[in-house]
Amino acid sequence: MTEVDCPCGCCPCGRGKVLVITNDFPPRRGGIETFVSSLCAALPADRLVVYTSATAGASENDAALPYPVIRDRRSTLLPSRRVATNASRLVRDHGCDRVVFGAAAPLGLLAPRMREAGVCRMLGLTHGHEVWWAKTPVARQALRRISEGVDVLTYVSDYCRDEIAGSLRQGATQMTRLSPGVDAERFRPRLGVDVWRSRWGVGPDQPVVLAAGRLVARKGHDTLVQAWREVQQQRPDAVLVIVGDGPRRRRLEQQIRQADLIDSVRLVDAANWSQMPEIYAAADVFALPCRTRRWGLEPEAFGIVFLEAAACGLPVLVGDSGGAAETVLHDKTGYVVDPRDPMALARRILQLVNDPDHAKELGAAGRRYVTSRFSSQWCADEFKRLLRCASTPSA
Repeated sequence: MTEVDCPCGCCPCGRGKVLVITNDFPPRRGGIETFVSSLCAALPADRLVVYTSATAGASENDAALPYPVIRDRRSTLLPSRRVATNASRLVRDHGCDRVVFGAAAPLGLLAPRMREAGVCRMLGLTHGHEVWWAKTPVARQALRRISEGVDVLTYVSDYCRDEIAGSLRQGATQMTRLSPGVDAERFRPRLGVDVWRSRWGVGPDQPVVLAAGRLVARKGHDTLVQAWREVQQQRPDAVLVIVGDGPRRRRLEQQIRQADLIDSVRLVDAANWSQMPEIYAAADVFALPCRTRRWGLEPEAFGIVFLEAAACGLPVLVGDSGGAAETVLHDKTGYVVDPRDPMALARRILQLVNDPDHAKELGAAGRRYVTSRFSSQWCADEFKRLLRCASTPSA
């Protein structure tokens, strides 16, 4: 990492280590966990320390990492006096001069204490839940305090930027886009097709529509199952594969049974991230009609799964929610669909299933789009740039 003089004059910033304070870290699964982990991997192992919460399976996970991971005794880190004291001690003991808050809200409220401990530069990452913070009075004030305490507040999509920026003091906070990136060498077309199709009981000529993501109401799996009834009437050979776990699993299983779709829908457990490139590549279409819930307080902020699927050469159907639509070029790499209209979704699925050449054209364009705008290398380089104390983040 480049060593530069710290403009605050308190230390040669860039010579110390980076402390990442986060609740979102493996072995917990999720898009934020994957994003934070990938950012950590972008830094030299001897310049990084992670302070995170306790979780099952942590010992095995942490032992395989080349940098130290300090686990709190509790399952959730909060911006309490105790956590602030622990983080300050880590700053001093490990010689950290920069801090990254894995999720700015609420951990960014620790910023004043970190500044007292000698930290020169702080980044707060936002992922989407900050949108509802920006729309509720008490949380909005806390979000403003967070933004004024850190040096840079990042956002994953233009939608999130616009929603969050309105709650901040004009001109007081630097905001910079830092979207998750995709490694196009790992996520590429036609990897391990036969292996996964065999596991799913799918023949080589059967079209497969894939949905991958946590089984929560926002992802729109129920709408996808509703649409699948129409798809089955016209293409009984097609198979829908839903990969994921979550609180909606039992309800989704019941919906599949009641719709008499057990033979054409595979509801399988969440896979390891290392297995996902082969899973994407075994499908023909990716569809996840995510939707905004709770009166606009719960949108889909972005969606790394859409980019991963596109990198694997799949045409993508994405619900028109929050920043998710920014992952797809409508009618060029896939389609943005109404997440509350199962019939419209079914028509788009059938359009792609019935015209595989068109589907492949969209998929190829999607891969070009991802590699040109959302590469993992760009994300890593931008993250390291933002950590340099003398740099001025772009707007």
